[in-house]
Amino acid sequence: QVQLVESGGGLVESGGSLTLSCAASGAFAEIYAMGYYRKYPGKQRELVAIAVNSGRANYGDSVKGRFTVSRDNAKHTVYLQMNSLKPEDTAVYYCLHRQSIGADYVDHWGRGTQVTVSS
Repeated sequence: QVQLVESGGGLVESGGSLTLSCAASGAFAEIYAMGYYRKYPGKQRELVAIAVNSGRANYGDSVKGRFTVSRDNAKHTVYLQMNSLKPEDTAVYYCLHRQSIGADYVDHWGRGTQVTVSS
């Protein structure tokens, strides 16, 4: 069972910064990737940023150059540094923990944390 503890959301003014973090605990196999997706009301989750074991990081187009994802593998924790925040970044942000088990991936999601950017 994987437990994900998310922190760091809140209210910030446009142009400001926030840092999200997500710590994984419990019993799990090798972590393949950790990162964040976000969800707007009435829409599906979209990729924000994900850090893969190879050291590669993938970003959603709308956050490239503004957000940075990083991992502390010893602590099983992922961080999302969000700079130059815009009102359109307002959403619920969900932590993703992806395990590699054989040829399959198993995903666990955090409960989500609200990020609100005021104009």
